[in-house]
Amino acid sequence: MIIPRLALQSLRNRYVTALLTVLAIAVSVMLLLGVEKVRTGARQSFADTISGTDLIVGARSGSLQLLLYSVFRIGNATNNVTWTSYEEIARLPDVDWVVPLSLGDSHRGFRVLGTTPDYFVRYKYRHGQPLALRQGEVFRDLFDVVIGADVAEALGYKVGDSIVVAHGVGAISFVEHEDKPFRVSGVLEKTGTPVDKTLHVSLEAIEAIHVDWQNGMPAPGESVSADEVRQMHLAPKAVTAALVGLKSRIATFRVQRAINEYRAEPLSAIIPGAALQELWGLVGTAETALGAISAMVVATALLGMVTTVLTTLNERRREMAILRSVGARPTTILGLFVMEGALLTISGVVLGVAMLYGALWAARPTIDRLYGLDLRITAPGAWELATLAAIVLAGVLVSVIPAVRAYRLSVADGMMVRS
Repeated sequence: MIIPRLALQSLRNRYVTALLTVLAIAVSVMLLLGVEKVRTGARQSFADTISGTDLIVGARSGSLQLLLYSVFRIGNATNNVTWTSYEEIARLPDVDWVVPLSLGDSHRGFRVLGTTPDYFVRYKYRHGQPLALRQGEVFRDLFDVVIGADVAEALGYKVGDSIVVAHGVGAISFVEHEDKPFRVSGVLEKTGTPVDKTLHVSLEAIEAIHVDWQNGMPAPGESVSADEVRQMHLAPKAVTAALVGLKSRIATFRVQRAINEYRAEPLSAIIPGAALQELWGLVGTAETALGAISAMVVATALLGMVTTVLTTLNERRREMAILRSVGARPTTILGLFVMEGALLTISGVVLGVAMLYGALWAARPTIDRLYGLDLRITAPGAWELATLAAIVLAGVLVSVIPAVRAYRLSVADGMMVRS
């Protein structure tokens, strides 16, 4: 018990330096574990962008391309899916429900999605959580639009405001559907998914705004007013993609194969979870870089501890000399410095974990609301515990360096009065 008592007394005599060292280790531990928490939360939120959908169907293309334009609203489809094919897919025996998606228009840089009211029931995210309206209602009139939370916040829209949809997906468009404005009927709650950056209209509305268009441009000499188009039969001719729910997960591969081998037109059916994992594999390099940076921060903090102890070692020569003069063994000197390093490191680790969980508890609701990241407060897992143990072990090992240096200082050198 003498070594721990000596170590505590020594640290108490140098409490300012000791506190700064503990704080440096604590901040580095908090950063390392915090990056892991954010990485895990981001990956989980990424995987939970779409939940409860068994297949996504679109024109023949790569799985990532289909996933990007249908779920993340990035890029464009190679082709459309005819309405006849859509109806045939909906009639397959294993299919429980189908939700159409029609893309191609935008509003001030935000994508416009044509769909049906079933979209707001069937689309799920984050462990099956459904979409919810912050205010208003799902579109009922032909020219109603339900906007995502980010659209409402960025553009300052509220229920009742008028919106003009533009043709194409550019941030700036010179061709707009000014003769057929939409009215905001509802605003969705924040989800942390691409839904937040999307304007949702009915499939009939997509047909309505293009009824007097040809080849992507207004037809010369033709103009159909909003009142006139309300009286028309607006059956869609094609959709961009479709979300498919099956009666049984067992039928997933059977239905996927049937759609991929569909002879009427070339189609692709992808499993969202598999495609998301493939996409994460491409963009997940950043998490490795963040982990490496955090590990270097921890290493820097431990090196700082060694530097601090070595710097103060010259001031402690007399202390070491007195200990050796009264019969302290080499193991006592070694044990004293190792114990100090262990106490500093353990204190830093404990403080760092406490700071991390305190920060998570305080910031979790705000992070979820602003960024859609679900940072769960859970007990440290096997990786975290192994990392913390490795940090403590590293702290003990690096403290051997000043311990050896202290032992090599001679008694005479320690007793010598320097001017």
